[in-house]
Amino acid sequence: MKLQKATYCALYSVLELARDPEVQLSATDIAEKYNISANHLAKVLRDLGRAGLVESVRGAGGGYRFSGNLKRTTLYDVIHLFEDVGGENERNRDAQADTDIGNALNLVLTEIDEIAIATLGSVTIGTLLKTMRWRTEREQREAQNA
Repeated sequence: MKLQKATYCALYSVLELARDPEVQLSATDIAEKYNISANHLAKVLRDLGRAGLVESVRGAGGGYRFSGNLKRTTLYDVIHLFEDVGGENERNRDAQADTDIGNALNLVLTEIDEIAIATLGSVTIGTLLKTMRWRTEREQREAQNA
């Protein structure tokens, strides 16, 4: 699955902010860490704010913080804001669907889209962050034992 730049910006931002929901980060802080445009990221953060996933904190020391639900917000929830997951393939397939090969291919591609959506919808932000922490801790233990 190929994602747009805005979608990656959104995922990086949500995960970075959700890592510690009490901490506020500026768009510049996030942009510098992930080597992305601060202007582009500000637009993405606005969209995430409208969706209720981040909130803007004004004033000195302001920035953005995660305001979604770690246990309920999924990767699909974020991706779906910026991508037409599954929809593009449906439109491209319509013209060839009247042939036996077109029908067979469409069935397989539709199933792949459905699996991708189900997988993205089953991984919460909280679960992904726990997995990241677990892997980091395991790598540190392995490095100490080596």
